[in-house]
Amino acid sequence: MYDVIVVGARCAGAPLAMLLARQGARILLVDRAAFPSDIPHGHFIHRHGPRRLHDWGVLPAIAARTPGVERVVFDIGDFPLHVNNLSENGVALGYGPRRMTLDKILIDAAVAAGAEFRDRFVVSEYALRDGQVVGIRGRTIDGREIEERATITVGADGRRSLLARTVAAAAYHEVKPLLCFYFSYWSGVESADLEVYARPAQRRVIFSFRTESDLFAVFAGLPMEEFPEIHRDVEGAFMRTIDLVPEYASRVRAGTREERMFGASDLPNFYRKAHGPGWALIGDAGVHKDPYMALGICDAFRDVQFLADAIGAGLSGSQPMAAALGEFERKRDAASNADYQANLAQARFEPPNPQLLAMRAAVRHRPEEATRMFKASMGMIDPQTFFNPENLGRLMSGAA
Repeated sequence: MYDVIVVGARCAGAPLAMLLARQGARILLVDRAAFPSDIPHGHFIHRHGPRRLHDWGVLPAIAARTPGVERVVFDIGDFPLHVNNLSENGVALGYGPRRMTLDKILIDAAVAAGAEFRDRFVVSEYALRDGQVVGIRGRTIDGREIEERATITVGADGRRSLLARTVAAAAYHEVKPLLCFYFSYWSGVESADLEVYARPAQRRVIFSFRTESDLFAVFAGLPMEEFPEIHRDVEGAFMRTIDLVPEYASRVRAGTREERMFGASDLPNFYRKAHGPGWALIGDAGVHKDPYMALGICDAFRDVQFLADAIGAGLSGSQPMAAALGEFERKRDAASNADYQANLAQARFEPPNPQLLAMRAAVRHRPEEATRMFKASMGMIDPQTFFNPENLGRLMSGAA
């Protein structure tokens, strides 16, 4: 009998298992994949994500494999804003480890904390008793059928979550897929650490960053209504998107593509009911978003902390489990709502706020102010140190 079974051992499930095991809970972490293994998903970690990795003690292992992002070119259709020195207290703005690296480091941290881990374990169904989830039934790599029981079973098994289907977790704030994304990896590209180019008139976005082995990961987002045409010539559609930024395209084309094209079009936007009797959902199983703002991993890390605190409170008896899980869901929804809506607006290529355009123009030739603006907007420093009326008024008036 376990305190918690976590199904899915990647960037939501593994840190949840780690945090709960550090609390002293008895944890079983399972995944159908073998590890280390890659998946064709985005893998950029920014905003509050790097600081959480630092606080959990796993950032050094990640930083040893992939460069920290400290130099950015960010163009939302007005001009390329160059921003440098994006590091605070030894933690960079972002990191882009490949998933086979990130997930394995997180799993190893969970095991080191005391969690039991089984990969290549296929969960076939969830065990129910009187409407409550009481565990899992599954199959090991050698074909043995096993049933395990737990006080709480957590689905960290992605947007197609079997647990969500089993308990009929209600979805809300649903929006159909807006963009499809394609990406690959280039060597020999002269670039900043992170480069982002939005082209609202053509309804395209390019998102690229340095990753392991000195490769440059290049992602392109294109509108879903054009998917049939795009799908007929993915590479052509991808390169035509890159060519919307000629100077950038010339640098990418001067490099060498080292891997095949990857892509995804099944990218719905939704929240799901996050908990019920004996179960909870975390990561993409509970909230899934268009990749435009690259929120998936950093938001998973934040929500993992909320859920670990809630389950810990329920297991210790300091709060009824149902009440604790309800508080987790409220915190998750409150913390994610503003970014969820902003992400939808950007994926629809809605016109940017005129104040944002004016602020970008005000710091364009002020490198130190551009750095402070970016740090504040990404939560690397207290946002009010930059976004306060006095400072904004000074910048907008053209004061030195």
